[in-house]
Amino acid sequence: MRKISVFGATGTIGDNTLDLVSRHPDKFDVHVLTAHENVEKLVGLARVHMPSRVVVSNGEHQQALAAALADLPIKVEAGAAALVDAASEPVDLVVMGIVGFAALAPSLAAVRHAEAVALANKECLVVSGAMLMDLAARHATRLLPVDSEHNGIFQLLDGRPADTPSKIVLTASGGPFREMAAHEMAHVTPEMAVAHPNWTMGAKISVDSATLMNKGLELIEARIFFDIDPGLLDVVVHPQSIVHAFVHFCDGSVFAHMATPDMRIPLAHCLGFPERLDHGAVALDLAAIGALNFEPVDRARFPCLVHAERAMNVGGIYPTVLNAANEVAVAGFLAGQLKFTDIADMVARALDAEAELVAPFDPSELDGLASCDKKTRHFCSELIKDVS
Repeated sequence: MRKISVFGATGTIGDNTLDLVSRHPDKFDVHVLTAHENVEKLVGLARVHMPSRVVVSNGEHQQALAAALADLPIKVEAGAAALVDAASEPVDLVVMGIVGFAALAPSLAAVRHAEAVALANKECLVVSGAMLMDLAARHATRLLPVDSEHNGIFQLLDGRPADTPSKIVLTASGGPFREMAAHEMAHVTPEMAVAHPNWTMGAKISVDSATLMNKGLELIEARIFFDIDPGLLDVVVHPQSIVHAFVHFCDGSVFAHMATPDMRIPLAHCLGFPERLDHGAVALDLAAIGALNFEPVDRARFPCLVHAERAMNVGGIYPTVLNAANEVAVAGFLAGQLKFTDIADMVARALDAEAELVAPFDPSELDGLASCDKKTRHFCSELIKDVS
């Protein structure tokens, strides 16, 4: 049996991971479960999977969690430091499903101690650049990409060096506003933005998909994960979300990875790697689908993708600024403080102000990343006050 820790157990990634664990009870032993503040759900999961340790990152909920699990031999902890400590437990596999910058410190701890890390958090690679990859290499920890696009690329390359393909293309569904006119986007509500046409996801990633920032972050993630020239990366809109990635080769061959849009499929690949696991998702039936459509991205209507490409090409602190600004802007939009179109505007203003956000900055040190992240968040929070 493989000992597994699930960070972000109460979110979408956690739901799908633990569904797979339940389908294969003879293969997995759950060691750690974490959540941000959903104590009720975490308690239910703990009673089903009986981990050795549970952590709630919001310390205000530790007492309630401890009381609810007092009858079980489960260690209960809280706070950011406890997350890092739990990630330092030696296990066979860590599934990192925490959203945003908050996942970086536990991810860095996990790659020091786990045999493998299934990374469902793209922000870690966006923010940390090569730090996480270098650390994993030094500790001989296998990093496995959970994002369907990167998981598809990983399978298509099949061990080939990243400079083998002549082009790698990630697909984007286009989100719920693929056909919406630019002037209508200022009136988009949070309820509209989180209603993704193909995927069931959390609010933040759903908004990122609606702005296409999610695809921009994925470009940066692919750049880092596969150590590939940014000029070899591209995006194409594919509304059905059946093809997740294309890999082009110099002889004119193009490989495509296809699967039903269900996160259990890439997660099953990571949990079972190098074996294949049954996942319970609906089988792909191309005849029933009938047609697959592809179209270019309209970057004029979706400027977040342009900003992400700028950050990817410039490098340095730009991806860190991009991610922090986007997280603050999306939170502001979901809270009703910003319009949907303000998200891209805020990210652009943060990128333009990067020189004043942090100096000096050492991207090889966690403190430097945290400093840049903190200053960018403060900068954007002040912008929100001005807008409000």
